[in-house]
Amino acid sequence: MFSGKSEELIRRVTRYHLARVPTQTFKPELDTRYADKKVVSHSNLSTEAEPVNDSAQLLSAVEDRTIVVGIDEGQFFDIGLVEVATMLANAGKQVIVAGLDLDYLGRPFEPIPSLMLRAEYVTKSLAVCHRCGGPGLFTQRVVESDELVVLGAIDAYEARCRRCYDPNEATQTKLQLVQDD
Repeated sequence: MFSGKSEELIRRVTRYHLARVPTQTFKPELDTRYADKKVVSHSNLSTEAEPVNDSAQLLSAVEDRTIVVGIDEGQFFDIGLVEVATMLANAGKQVIVAGLDLDYLGRPFEPIPSLMLRAEYVTKSLAVCHRCGGPGLFTQRVVESDELVVLGAIDAYEARCRRCYDPNEATQTKLQLVQDD
């Protein structure tokens, strides 16, 4: 989270769109944080996107004329996304997927790791640790929940570096701000 994954997806898809290359962008239907039919970055960049339930629905929604397929929040799709992305690439389409490779417990967050193994190119973006400013490789959940997926942004997660990340931390420790009066 907060590494610019969606922003980079939006940037890449928009470049093709501006060049009049047929593009389609998809997002998981469950992601309604900012907009129902758009991918929206934390910095408020956006692009139109079709919400889909799963990888099979995504595949059936891709139009023949489409050259570039953008997929946001790939970690929220089923493992079938690996085969769908492979089929689309084999059909000559450029597939751009943004997603988390690790869950909040630091475990591989499928299907992203499997997609990374099959991709020609992988760009791994790191956030900035919310605690110390180091490279934020991990996603620290700062709200209590036993669910694997808790949709949220700054109020539910923080980016953390290896040193500051604690998979056992259930809630955010509030930092005290000292103000000079």
